[in-house]
Amino acid sequence: ETWPSRGYTNVLVKMPLSEGKEYGLLMLQATCCFFFSLQTFEKLLVANRGEIACRVIKTCKKMGIKTVAIHSDVDANAVHVQMADEAACVGPAPSGQSYLNMDAIMGAIRRTGAQAVHPGYGFLSENREFAKRLASEGVTFVGPDTHAIQAMGDKIESKLLAKNAKVNTIPGFDGVVKDADEAVRIAREIGYPVMIKASAGGGGKGMRIAWDDEETREGFRFSSQEAASSFGDDRLLIEKFIDNPRHIEIQVLADKHGNALWLNERECSIQRRNQKVVEEAPSTFLDPETRRAMGEQAVALAKAVKYSSAGTVEFLVDSSKNFYFLEMNTRLQVEHPVTECITGLDLVQEMIRVAKGYPLRHRQTDIPINGWAVECRVYAEDPYKSFGLPSIGKLTQYQEPLHLPSVRVDSGIQQGSDISIYYDPMISKLITYGSNRAEALKRMEEALDNYVIRGVTHNISLLREVIIHPRFVQGDISTKFLPEVYPDGFKGHKLTDPERRELLATAASLYVAEQLRSQLFYILQDHASGENGIPLAKSQRSSWELSVNLEDGVYPVTVSKSDSTFSPCLVSQQVEVDGMKLNVTGEWNLASPLLSVTVDGTQRTIQRLSRDASGNLSIQFLGTVYKLQILSQAAAELSKYMPEKAAEDTSSILRSPMPGTVVAVSVKPGDTVSEGQEICVIEAMKMQNSLAAAKTGKVKAVHCRAGDTVGEGDLLVELE
Repeated sequence: ETWPSRGYTNVLVKMPLSEGKEYGLLMLQATCCFFFSLQTFEKLLVANRGEIACRVIKTCKKMGIKTVAIHSDVDANAVHVQMADEAACVGPAPSGQSYLNMDAIMGAIRRTGAQAVHPGYGFLSENREFAKRLASEGVTFVGPDTHAIQAMGDKIESKLLAKNAKVNTIPGFDGVVKDADEAVRIAREIGYPVMIKASAGGGGKGMRIAWDDEETREGFRFSSQEAASSFGDDRLLIEKFIDNPRHIEIQVLADKHGNALWLNERECSIQRRNQKVVEEAPSTFLDPETRRAMGEQAVALAKAVKYSSAGTVEFLVDSSKNFYFLEMNTRLQVEHPVTECITGLDLVQEMIRVAKGYPLRHRQTDIPINGWAVECRVYAEDPYKSFGLPSIGKLTQYQEPLHLPSVRVDSGIQQGSDISIYYDPMISKLITYGSNRAEALKRMEEALDNYVIRGVTHNISLLREVIIHPRFVQGDISTKFLPEVYPDGFKGHKLTDPERRELLATAASLYVAEQLRSQLFYILQDHASGENGIPLAKSQRSSWELSVNLEDGVYPVTVSKSDSTFSPCLVSQQVEVDGMKLNVTGEWNLASPLLSVTVDGTQRTIQRLSRDASGNLSIQFLGTVYKLQILSQAAAELSKYMPEKAAEDTSSILRSPMPGTVVAVSVKPGDTVSEGQEICVIEAMKMQNSLAAAKTGKVKAVHCRAGDTVGEGDLLVELE
């Protein structure tokens, strides 16, 4: 049996009572010695940062293993550093000089005496050279051996091995593409559309879809640059792009003794820019026969390369349930928590045990599918811009929804943490679990409503809309879900008429509660100063005639108090909107970021984000932030005479849509550019983005150059 809290194996000792006390003590001593001989590692270094470093450290603490965190200079006070027993700085902020700096990391291992290294995901997790250097110094790499890393980390070699292992593969070119001309020739031979992707890549970086020769040339350029930046390897391959597929992956677990298991599947089809956004386990699409076939092929591939550790075999699945090998990730996946939820296994613990040389503790028949789990990747990014361009800043307020049942949050940040341009913009992984899919999704909806994130723009509005969308709820999804559902881009939640009335009634009630709180403050102040003041009963107003300005129009709203209670916290009001009367109740602490409100029996959790003296109010309602202006009827009449600020003409200027680094500038003053022509390239979080001219014209001024760091909204280029 196992002892999960320590990573040991339990031994059951049986002996006849007649042997006596001395014999029993001898057997106890022998058993204790056996336990200690099976301990895993005394000290482990985590060669990563953020949430995955914290995730590994949590399991190490559970197993009684001391941990060493590495960090860049800007991460000196990061959460993973605070959690670890020791910490070592490995360089300045850029990842190439810190988290990818093998010399510095090897020095930290020597100084701290770490016996093993867990690489997490990304960075050096699939770097064969790093694993070799660890082995040369007698340090255990918590992952597969170098042969498997090389074979599966190279998409070209892995595809050939998959074919030999009788794994279904996608048609394509199996060699390295030399240049853009060869890329076009190969693409024509395969037939459009094609996928251009980094041979050593992962995480959606270095990937482009091309539908014609021009897009192939552009895709070759950007993919090779991203691959070099992210992985230090600019080799590319090309294969047939399967239109409207599902992205379904199989989690495998193998040891050094030839044993291998498949731990069911994860559905990862909701993506933007080839990066996953929402994952779940199991998939609504697979039947038991297809699941078994995919699992057996995944295990066959793992055994073919003598794989030992946790790994993931990714497949594309078409509408007829034909599945094709995509790649194998020889590391822990970002979305591994949903597998842990439905199987009950701790994958980090299993990886550590395998790395120490223990055989697997489970058989294939032991692996269950218990319930349903959903994971949302919460990013610091603006979902209204290409489904998510990065945002940076300091988390001025941060509160995870851990007070709700069956909610797990894997994060590496806290209130006061900085989200910078140097690393991935992920804030956390939000996971909910239920006995079935409907329950898991309902809990996810509640968790997103109760997640407080201030200081950066985040994608909670997009996540919430995805999980409640009828197509997603029905399981009708593919990797093209987002562009199909939002062909004109994501615009936030579209209010129904009842929801609009709810929002207006809630906002008006908040306004009245603020007025009552101010009134109560002055009454109490008068009593405290010894002045007579106005008697409490006579100081109350019974109704408020308001004008509420929402984006789609101006609405008259009347708020009437339902009782004589003078309290801004106990809300009981009748609100008339569009001739309809609604009852608004709640118990509000106006200092709290979360407010629970009930409108005609419908309970919601909302967030009041900001308010100013001009009546401007921002509310997060149903996941989306709505900006309203609430004025008295008299003030609303006067506001009509206020001049409006003229909007900036954006067709003649180019501003950076995100914070990042200028990679290239393609124009100079005096050049004539055409509408849609590339002007410059901005790299943010290792993704390159081409910025184009909005109209035809002559370049008046260029305000940036390659290597510059720019912020969101910074002026880059002006046209005459």
